[in-house]
Amino acid sequence: MLCASVFAAPAYSSILSISDEAARVQALNEHLSTRSYVRGYSLSQADVDVFRQLSAPPADTRLFHVARWFRHIEAILGGPCGRGEPCGRKGRREQPQWSPPAGSPPCKLRLYNSLTRSKDVFIPQHGKKVTWYCCGPTVYDASHMGHARSYISFDILRRVLRDYFGYDVFYCMNITDVDDKIIRRARQNYLFEQYREKQPPAAQLLDDVHAALKLFSVKLRETTDPDKKQMLERIQHAVKLAAEPLERAMQSDLPAAFSSTALLAEAKDLLSDWLDCALGSEVTDNSIFSQLPKFWEEEFHRDMEALNVLPPDVLTRVSEYVPEIVNFVQKIVDNGYGYASNGSVYFDTAKFASSERHSYGKLVPEAVGDQKALQEGEGDLSISADRLSEKRSPNDFALWKASKPGEPSWPCPWGKGRPGWHIECSAMAGTLLGASMDIHGGGFDLRFPHHDNELAQSEAYFENDCWVRYFLHTGHLTIAGCKMSKSLKNFITIKDALKKHSARQLRLAFLMHSWKDTLDYSSNTMESALQYEKFMNEFFLNVKDILRAPVDITGRFEKWEDEESELNESFYDKKAAVHEALCDNVDTRTVLEEMRALVSRCNLYMAARKAARRRPNRALLESIALYLTHMLTIFGAIEEESSLGFPVRGPGTSLDLESTVMPYLQVLSEFREGVRKIAREQKVPEVLQLSDALRDDILPELGVRFEDHEGLPTVVKLGDREALLREREEKRQVRPVFQAAKLAKMKIPPSEMFLSESDKYSKFDENGLPTHDTEGKELSKGRAKKLRKLFEAQEKLYKEYLQAVQTGSFQ
Repeated sequence: MLCASVFAAPAYSSILSISDEAARVQALNEHLSTRSYVRGYSLSQADVDVFRQLSAPPADTRLFHVARWFRHIEAILGGPCGRGEPCGRKGRREQPQWSPPAGSPPCKLRLYNSLTRSKDVFIPQHGKKVTWYCCGPTVYDASHMGHARSYISFDILRRVLRDYFGYDVFYCMNITDVDDKIIRRARQNYLFEQYREKQPPAAQLLDDVHAALKLFSVKLRETTDPDKKQMLERIQHAVKLAAEPLERAMQSDLPAAFSSTALLAEAKDLLSDWLDCALGSEVTDNSIFSQLPKFWEEEFHRDMEALNVLPPDVLTRVSEYVPEIVNFVQKIVDNGYGYASNGSVYFDTAKFASSERHSYGKLVPEAVGDQKALQEGEGDLSISADRLSEKRSPNDFALWKASKPGEPSWPCPWGKGRPGWHIECSAMAGTLLGASMDIHGGGFDLRFPHHDNELAQSEAYFENDCWVRYFLHTGHLTIAGCKMSKSLKNFITIKDALKKHSARQLRLAFLMHSWKDTLDYSSNTMESALQYEKFMNEFFLNVKDILRAPVDITGRFEKWEDEESELNESFYDKKAAVHEALCDNVDTRTVLEEMRALVSRCNLYMAARKAARRRPNRALLESIALYLTHMLTIFGAIEEESSLGFPVRGPGTSLDLESTVMPYLQVLSEFREGVRKIAREQKVPEVLQLSDALRDDILPELGVRFEDHEGLPTVVKLGDREALLREREEKRQVRPVFQAAKLAKMKIPPSEMFLSESDKYSKFDENGLPTHDTEGKELSKGRAKKLRKLFEAQEKLYKEYLQAVQTGSFQ
């Protein structure tokens, strides 16, 4: 039952009559000390009146009866009642108003947009959906590292947008399989093979080579580019040298078969060009022009797969979109921005530029009128004097080209012809992505005239001014500081690059540079990538070793000390820094540096725990390793599904080698540990030598590394066999120097180790330990303690040396 009010009428009146508040509260406290007020109340008006006289419970701890009574009444009434407010026993305390945290503004993704030459906030046109068109290769030869520069970089950007920022990316890419380069190369290959199959006599071969050299000399004289001229001179010199043995053989009536074969191989490019000039117009079989690009497209896809580049969602080929291209050209003409001339159709740049709704040269306005660049865009087969005279302006470019003899052709309203280069992308992208796309990508060298012409003709077709919202261009690739050029034969194929380095190593090299800047493919660049891979891999292997240690379920969750809290704080700081870097134009270079710094912090933590003979926190290290694995997977640097770190696969299989063989290696390691312990106790050095040979000589051949640590279990790591063998060789080269240094140190008696350091110490005790610094001041306790530890370590080394001398281990 509830107790009655604590106030009888006399007590009520006497307390309220006291005018001094402090005295009134004191009287109330004395009154309450004799009453029961903790079980509840049947409130009277007297209770309420006395309660209203107080604004808050007294702060004086001696008046605790009043304070306790006040809070009790306050809880019943739902809070202190103001004057004139109704109070009752059914009142309840209200939930206080909640205020949201101020927080910080979210980091927005910004991309370097070639249309503005600045980093613009990325805003897709349709929510999270992103439409993206990427210029693909012109397939007439092997893919090279310049291609890798673009397609690996765009693959990284695509993965980050999709897997990190969560966009739904629809990625389209084209294959240019109709082009001046393809036509010429296909004819040349066909004509040269026919020539070789005829097995021309040595005399005829020499005559033909001399004729080809004359034509080549004309080309050489007309070349003004110094790099290209130097390349052509080297070719000319090599062919002349190759012809000399055959000429001597002919003069001496000696067998000339070998010399003919060598000359034919060396003079292939010259003869092919000569044959094409003479007979190219007679090649009429259209299948000849499709076989070459089909072969090289297949090779391109194999190269991309080997580089772990994701395939596009849609792939378009020019040869399959000719009807759409014809319709696209026709509408541009109908809109007044194109004109037919002698069977070809040209884009009227002046008419387009004069329109209020349009502007020509959005990307590189300063290059408009550059005739050299424009003619390179038109193609070698399309810049003859008669073709150039068909244009209203030298700045106009071909939408559709009338086919000449020896070129593939398709029927159209203007006669048989073939598409121009620039119109291909516009028609194919427009067909799939419509009047406006979010992203268009390509190499830096495609900005003008190719991409500027794409923009012009597409906006002429759609009559808009926003065909592309964000134009992304990957940076150039140089080779050891020199410009890479297929025409200069200064290039490295992707297949050759993959013979030297793995796809992961190449990708790491690209990740360590900004996607929009020039990247120098050199030994220094690749060495940096190799060192980064090794650094990260060692961390993953160390964490895996920690996670393999047996522990019960509750042992997985250990109490955090200051070291764990500090490491976790660093972890979250680095994650925030990674996010900011990715928002800043997908700055993977900074991301990798932040990841490196995080791993360095983890390594220090593990080393400190190891030195203290304490086990590192499994859960925290696993979380960090999983995060790093996740980021490397997003970047495409981890090719397959991996629970943690870089996966180790069996040669030519998808077998997870690590999970398969690690249990057996762990058993071998434990058995070896037991044998070593017995050998040390029984003093059997031969067994210890065999144990070391297993670790140093045998296991590296199998891609296995055992790491022995004093007083701790052996660490077992599965790695790349070639890398382990390189490490072993490096250790063997360093070992003699290291052993000599170690022996020299071991020979020093501990009593003498500090005596030579007179620049640091002025006094020593009877054991040779320093006691005073050079100024005569006594060393601090901390410094003396450190020196004592060094002294004891040297004492141990010196004893080992004396024992070795006695047993004859040192000669």
